Amino acid sequence: MRSDNKSSPKPGSPKPGSPKPGSPSPHPSHGDDRYVIIAGPTASGKSALALALAERADGVIINADSMQLYADLHLLTARPGDAALRRAPHHLYGVIDGAERASVATWLAMAAAAMATARTAGKLPIIIGGTGMYINAGLGGLAAIPDVPAEIHDACAAQLADIGGDAFRAELVKYDPVTANRLFPGDSQRLVRAMGVVRATGRALSDWQTEPHSGQFAGTAISVALAPPRDTLYARIDQRFDEMLAAGAIDEVSRLAARGLDAGLPVMKALGVREILAHLKGEMSLERAAELAKRDSRHYAKRQMTWLRNNFNPKILINEKLSESLSEKIFSDLIKNS
Repeated sequence: MRSDNKSSPKPGSPKPGSPKPGSPSPHPSHGDDRYVIIAGPTASGKSALALALAERADGVIINADSMQLYADLHLLTARPGDAALRRAPHHLYGVIDGAERASVATWLAMAAAAMATARTAGKLPIIIGGTGMYINAGLGGLAAIPDVPAEIHDACAAQLADIGGDAFRAELVKYDPVTANRLFPGDSQRLVRAMGVVRATGRALSDWQTEPHSGQFAGTAISVALAPPRDTLYARIDQRFDEMLAAGAIDEVSRLAARGLDAGLPVMKALGVREILAHLKGEMSLERAAELAKRDSRHYAKRQMTWLRNNFNPKILINEKLSESLSEKIFSDLIKNS
């Protein structure tokens, strides 16, 4: 550890900045297979916590948010800014063009490669995100489900757009009740994916998922969940969207619209895009667009919290507002759980 003390220590004395004998190491040892995975709803403070841990533990932050993968939306997806990028290495942010579709398998392979690179450099991998499918894949791997041809995917997406989420979900129940019953009508991408698998393979997605899984992250996960009080979280969601607008989110969406991309692409479904596009077309006021985008973001956060409760078993649970003292406590807990 670097020290500003220019004098040489006496023979046999601890190096400046070294921990006292018997005290815990200032950061987890990197000569092993451990990694941290931080999950939580949107606007819960994941990025701030990951950054604090990365600085303390000599870590590398690896994105597990499906929308932050795409290059087109920096502001609207709350990607880390320049100041954060200077404080710690970040990977898998803005690495996919908006004209492409990034699958869970694509992300899993990229994340595993980023983790391997971090470990080779002697750094602690810190996975951070709120996309449940990514976190599930990282912890449990993926079944070898065949790719769905683009024409089948597009046909399913068109059907959902035509009949709506409730009716589409009811249709999926006929072929894959297990998957349908764990999805919300608003989970359009997952509903389309499940129906596409049925039509492309003749087997339910839930049936495929009983096949052996592979590709999960190597090593031991130190899992952290952020679950702030609902009122605190919702207030932060509203505030953050206002900050996005003030920072230039409307211009960002305008540039995205100018690309003329297919409305069914994932990047076009990022929170806030639909509402801002409607405003740009003169279909609603900015105030109404912001109101609807905030509402949708709160609904999304609620679904993320439901997923956390039902699917994530963290070693460390944080249910209060993040602060410097709390970050220190989390770091101490991280040491104990490592």
